[in-house]
Parts: sequence; C-alpha cells; structure tokens
Amino acid sequence: MLRNPWTHKNVKFFYYLNGSLAEIAKRLGWRGSLGKALKSLKKSDPEIVQQRINYYFKIQDTFYPEDEAYSISNLTLPPKNKAYYFDLIAHTKYFPQQLKLHYQFGDITKVPQTPTLVKSRPILGNNSNAVLFKFNRIRHFTFTNDRIPYRKKKDMLIGRSNVKQEHRRVFFRMYFDHPMCDLGQINTGTSHDHWFKKKISINDHLKYKFILCQEGNDVASNLKWVMSSNSLAVMPPPKYETWFMEGTLRPNVHYVAIKEDYSDLEERLRYYLEHESEALEIVRNANAYVRKFRNSKLEKALGVLVLDRYFSKSGQLKSQFSDWW
Repeated sequence: MLRNPWTHKNVKFFYYLNGSLAEIAKRLGWRGSLGKALKSLKKSDPEIVQQRINYYFKIQDTFYPEDEAYSISNLTLPPKNKAYYFDLIAHTKYFPQQLKLHYQFGDITKVPQTPTLVKSRPILGNNSNAVLFKFNRIRHFTFTNDRIPYRKKKDMLIGRSNVKQEHRRVFFRMYFDHPMCDLGQINTGTSHDHWFKKKISINDHLKYKFILCQEGNDVASNLKWVMSSNSLAVMPPPKYETWFMEGTLRPNVHYVAIKEDYSDLEERLRYYLEHESEALEIVRNANAYVRKFRNSKLEKALGVLVLDRYFSKSGQLKSQFSDWW
C-alpha cells in the first residue's frame, strides 16, 4: 500500500480505488493467477512461512462449512466494513467461485463455533476456530520512518485514545494529571469530557520516548507503527491478537510491560529512563519484529496460503501448495 511520508498513514484514496477495481473484476468473473500470487514464496524461508501459516490457521483436522457459509461468488460489498471486504476479495479472486467460507468482520473477541476468518481473536484458550486473516490493513498495518533518535525524545508517555471502555477510563483516572504523562481522550459526549484533547499526528507522538498502546475493543491499533518507530510501546501483556501475532510479543523485549492494574507505570518509565541501553535494545527488537510484515508481496502470498489451507482442510479443494503449510 502507498503511504504518505508526512503522516505515516496509508493513502486511503488508492486503497479504495484498488478495492473498487477488484470489485468490478469480481463482477466480471475475472480470476487471478494463483501461481503468480505465490511467486514471492520462491525467495522465502519455507520454515518461517510454515510457522506463520500454522499460527494463523491452527486447525489440523478436516472440517466442513456450515449451510450458512458464503460462496465466493455470493460475496457482496457491505454498507459497513468495506475495508474488510476489499481485503477479502483481494485474496479470494485466485480461487474457484463456488468455494465456501465463513468470515466475520469487525472487532472479534470470542472464538466462533465453526472455523471462521477473523481479524482478531483471544490469545489464551482454544482459539483454533478463529482463523486470523489480514483484515482492515488500511488502518492497522501502517508503519513509520521515524527520524528522531530515542535520546532526543521527551521523557514522557504520550497517549491519545477513544476512551469508551472501563479499562481505559481506569487508566485515565490514575494518570491523566500525572507529570510524566500527556494523555487525552479524542471523543466527546461522555461524563469525562474534561479529559478531552484534540487529536495529534503520528509525528507529534514520535516526539515522546514512550507511547501508550492500550487495547480497546480488541487490539491496540497503534501498536504496529509504534513498534516501527524509535519510541517504546507501553502496555500490559495483550489479551487479543491479529495478523501481527501479538501473542508472540515478549514483555520487556518488544515493548515495555506494565501490570494489568497499571500500578507500576511510573516505576517502569523511570526504569527505562535510567537504563537507556535496555530501552534502545527494546527499540531494536521491536523494529526487527516489524520488518517481517513489511514485505507486501510475501504478505499477500501468506493471505492466499491461509485461504488455500482453509479450502483444502474443508474438503473443497486439493491444494497444490500444501508443502508451504
């Protein structure tokens, strides 16, 4: 996806233009070349590819789609969640139109009863039926080219959030007025509008050494770009995960971990201010972790392989690429 170098965000115009063209191609019955879509795998490490596919798609046994499953040919552009739909048809276009699948758009926090493509799932417990897919990538998969060295950033935590969930309200009650924090809620019409501050750009966030990455309905949507920067992500261990594989992140290796009740925030911030070498090591680890998601051709191939495995394990397709998963 094309990114704006000034805002660090994906350019929506071109994303939705490509999505609209994909929708037209779908209606005309055009089908892409599966072999071409998977061409980038020739330069990839098979072990790493298999590890990622196995992480996203954990089901080993054969299953069968329920009666309410959608066939590719019957996928239609919804009034909401258009980005999810465009991400789906960008990958289903390589497969026969009669194949069926289950999917759920939106912030998913419960494991479906049947194998289903989802953006997010709980990390703990048996989450096999929640098949991770790279949905809503226009919003969630944006990265930075941070030119501000860690040493030159402000010795504070920055956080701008929609404060709707109780766990976010708890954090703001505890730290809104704290001298080491610059917090603000960007939504209004609440009983706590005294926390309101205007939105700020990613560039303004990058002026701070610490950036709050607090989960909302599911994952923290800013975590990817924060981990691609020279700042430190600060959060409790995540409860939900997406295509970014948040469940594999290691506390105090990839991010600054704080307790579930947030009680040790100041202690953790001061620790890394006093131990700069450890802070810089986390930045390096986070940047390295992010790099594996920045190869757009490989990312596309992995999405296609997830569908290939789904259709194969559901008894609908004999895969020619099962060696990769």
